[in-house]
Formats: sequence, C-alpha cells, structure tokens
Amino acid sequence: MASPDERILDVAVIGGGPAGLMAAETVAQALGIGAGKSVAVFEKTPTFGRKFLMAGRGGLNLTHSEDFERFVRRYAERSRALSPMLEAFTPKDLIAWAEGLGQETFVGASGRVFPKAMKASPLLRAWLARLEGLGVDLKPRSTWKGWDAAGRLLIEGPDGRQAVRARATILALGGASWPKLGSDAAWVPLLRVGGSEVAPFRPANCGFDIAWSEIFRDRFAGEPLKNVALSLGTARARGDAMIARYGLEGGAVYALGGAARDAALAGGASLTVDLRPDLPVETLERRLHAPRGGQSLANFLRKALKLSPAEINLLREAHGVGLPSEPAALAAAIKAAPLAVTGVQPLDRAISAAGGVRFESLDGLALKGRPNVILAGEMLDWEAPTGGYLLQACFATGVAAGRAALERVG
Repeated sequence: MASPDERILDVAVIGGGPAGLMAAETVAQALGIGAGKSVAVFEKTPTFGRKFLMAGRGGLNLTHSEDFERFVRRYAERSRALSPMLEAFTPKDLIAWAEGLGQETFVGASGRVFPKAMKASPLLRAWLARLEGLGVDLKPRSTWKGWDAAGRLLIEGPDGRQAVRARATILALGGASWPKLGSDAAWVPLLRVGGSEVAPFRPANCGFDIAWSEIFRDRFAGEPLKNVALSLGTARARGDAMIARYGLEGGAVYALGGAARDAALAGGASLTVDLRPDLPVETLERRLHAPRGGQSLANFLRKALKLSPAEINLLREAHGVGLPSEPAALAAAIKAAPLAVTGVQPLDRAISAAGGVRFESLDGLALKGRPNVILAGEMLDWEAPTGGYLLQACFATGVAAGRAALERVG
C-alpha cells in the first residue's frame, strides 16, 4: 500500500454516475470549495457517467411530466421512502437543472421529458465542466475496496492503493444491471459485513421469455406490437411492445412492474395480450360478421381490423394454428391472447435492477454502524418502470445524500 494520503476530504463520493455526481454538486455548491474545503469523486471506470450515456441512446428520458401524486406511486412499495426526496428535488427541479446546463427540454406525446438534443453527451460534458469549475476533484480509475482499521477509505488507483480520510462519505455505487458499465454490485459483501441488509438483486425493466415457434421467431423478431394491453396476474399495462427472439420486451412489458416480474421468475405465469384494447369485444364481433368472400382469414383480419402479419401470427402462437372462424370466438381470441411466460431476461440484459440496501437497515440514508457514510442511487432497494422515473430517483437521492453529508461536515 502506498503511504496514506493524510489530507482529509470534507466529502468523498464513491461512484461517478448520476446519483454520485449530483451529490458532489450539491455539496460543492453549498461548501464553496477553495477555502480549505474539498470534495472528490472516485469512479472505478476510466470515464464518468457511462450508464448515463447508455440511457442517452434512447433519447435520454430524464423524467416525466405527470402529476406528482401519480408520479410517486410509480415507486410502488418504496413510494413512502422516496417521496420526501422526490418532493425536495422534483421533476420540475430536474428540468430546471438540465436547462441551467444549456440543455433545453421538451415533453413528448407520452408525457416523458427529454433534452432537445436527444442524447446525453452534451449534458454530461457541461455537467462535468461545472463540477470541475466548482473545484470537485474527479478521480477516474479509482476503485473503492472498503475501509481500513482506522476507518479510512481504501482506494485502488493508478498509483496503487491509498487510504483516504473523509469527514463524510457518499456511496453511489449503482445496482447490478449493466455490469460492463460499472454496476456490478461488488460492494455488497463490504456492506453486509457491517450489518447492512441487502435485498437480493433481480432484473427489472426486463424482457419476458416466451417459447415462440421457430417460424414465428425467425420471421417476426424485431416487429412491434403497437398500442396493446398486457396483463399478468393483477398487473395491467398499456403501450407498445417488441417481439424479440427470446420473447417480448418494451415499455408495456416493463410497466407491468415487479409483481409481474416475480410471478414470471416463479414460473407458470401467463401473459395475456389484448391486441385491440380500444375496441370493445362487441365492436370486434360486429366487424367480424362482415362477409369474407374468398379472402383468407389473414387477409380478412388485416382489412377488417387492421391486424398486422405479426399480430395475426401471434394469435396463432397463443391459440394454436387453427384460429376460430366464428366471430364471437375470434373476437374473444383477439381480446385475450394467452402466452406462457417461461422466465425473464437476466440481470446483465435488464435495464435496471430491483434490490439493494433496505431502507429499514439505514438511519435515513446513512449506515447505522457508520453514521458518516450515506447511500444514494440504485444501490438502495427501490425499483421503478422506465419513463423517466429511474433517473429522477437517482438525481433526487443524490441531492438528499449531498444534503445529509453537509449536515455532517457543518
């Protein structure tokens, strides 16, 4: 080990994703670095915000514009724990923050909020420049390895291992999805040794496995299912999905939430697809009573109900090759196509992860055995669907962690 760096940081942030960077900004703006104050961000990868940049490939859905009460309910059983933090850093605050960095935003047709640039890189560049201007010391290729006997942070960096003292530490190490981008949950054993309760990580916002026939898989993988309604158990969701070689993915699948995911993981689950949720079954039946003439069933369904080839063949996958010809039975089949779910995609293919440090084992956001160590972001035990809810909670918990650290350093 290299000689310990006896300079004492006011705040050390471990993790250079959205939660960690927002925590560092919150602290740096309040402390006014320079008059003997110091904040450093340690990130194990060569660059900061890697997962943030990955989110930008889809346009960077920052947050959502729906009313706040409905917004908070998206976090399900963790709504109560997260609500004070979301109230302290709201979607409007996040929009103002992004625009303060020169990135104008807009609200899409679905209510989702995006930067007009539709990518993350301009926002991240401006953000890192702001942090450097505030005096934050950004340290890439610096991996946290726990604490030594004196309570100093052990950091493995380009110059070897160092022990770093900090008055307060913020851990924002991410969950367990996208391990190639840094979220590998390697921190779990370090916190469990200290008595923290960590809920097992499970894939969230992940595709469902369905055993398509080889013909269907080869022909229709990559085809969309537009404006469908999905149900699994008591969970209901509406939106678009995508046929994948392994099954189904997309916003409507992810919106079914954790209970549906857990049912799929348990095995024996059935996903029901309503291909025409805007049309009552009586309307479908009436249209199906129209004379078919010499048309094939596929052509008739395409013209009468505007069903795509993918939708028609999905019906065959669900109900068997021989679809009913009687209008009432066919209408019922279109409104409820059952698909056997055999599992879900693994963590390394999931957009996010469920699980993490349970709020019940924390004092606020601080470790009970180490009151000057505060947690933020996806290493906490919460989950949410896509739609801007993931990033909003990461930013909000980062702000909350930064403010908690400020209380500890005065």
